[in-house]
Amino acid sequence: MGMWSKAAWTMVAAAPLMAQAQVDLTKLDRDMVGPRSQVMVLGTVHLSGMPASFNASSLGGVIDKLAAFKPDIITIEREPGEDCDLAQRHPAKYGPDWCPKTDAAKAATGLDIPAALAEVDKTLKAWPAKPAHAQRRRLAAAFLAANEPASALVQWLQLPAAERRSGDSLDAALVAMLEKLEKRKNEDNLIAAPLAARLGLQRVYAVDNHTGDRIDVPDIKAFVKTIEAAWASGSQEAKEHQKREDDLSLAEDMLPLYRYVNSPESARIHAESNVLPMMRTKSPEGYPQIWVGGWEIRNLRMVANIRETFRERPGARVLTIVGASHKPWFDQWLGQLQGVEIVDAVQVLK
Repeated sequence: MGMWSKAAWTMVAAAPLMAQAQVDLTKLDRDMVGPRSQVMVLGTVHLSGMPASFNASSLGGVIDKLAAFKPDIITIEREPGEDCDLAQRHPAKYGPDWCPKTDAAKAATGLDIPAALAEVDKTLKAWPAKPAHAQRRRLAAAFLAANEPASALVQWLQLPAAERRSGDSLDAALVAMLEKLEKRKNEDNLIAAPLAARLGLQRVYAVDNHTGDRIDVPDIKAFVKTIEAAWASGSQEAKEHQKREDDLSLAEDMLPLYRYVNSPESARIHAESNVLPMMRTKSPEGYPQIWVGGWEIRNLRMVANIRETFRERPGARVLTIVGASHKPWFDQWLGQLQGVEIVDAVQVLK
């Protein structure tokens, strides 16, 4: 064995496989022909948590910057209609109230979720350059029946004010629903849908995924208690970061807030505050680590959903709007995809 002892050889033989050289998948597209897709991840605060004094006009500067990016595709953090239909068919796993009900839209259109999704797909494939107002109203109704309310709002907002009325399957109940959506404090309704309508897009894409959320543990109350304790042990830096976000949220112009939550510093703090307390918390059952596994499952499935929106459109410009805590995972994993370049959100928001 020469200079190598038996113990040394044993250690080498037992070395974990992860120590071996691995393929760098990010370099496989180095000789790619054609344009790369430009993907920008916009981390956002959840506007539903804004105070009563919040005014949607404060988002004007943010929307102007995003419009200048000129995305071809916009994705949002909401469950797609297909997942809502899946949940309805498996209530024992997902629960009875996983997605909003579409009963009113089904009554107005005669379409359940699968039929509505099929109509939406067929309609958009034959969509004219200058659709009639009646076509937009019918498509808005179909989107509501498909449990895709933000896309219904995209159609509604592109109608002249006088044409935002009942007709073509939009009955009074659905009109009232759309009018509420216009004002609801939600980034889907106040950023994504108005931006898509302004750019002349026909829809936004819901890409959230909660199909991996069911935690199969013997004592769910103990699981929740352990996770809450881990959260409470978070760093002072994370708490100060949250206070800074809260302070910026009170401004008349939200652009500084969005610059801050999309900064590298913010991404680091969000990533660390989501994972570090969990990985450092002792639990005989491994509850905090189980939570992290679920977090990763959700992000992986969301990234796959985003990829699907531009699979058939190489070179597309994609804007994905998601809670800021997801942004570090989206930037990392989307950036590893072939033919994809991540656009710096801070530069776009300058």
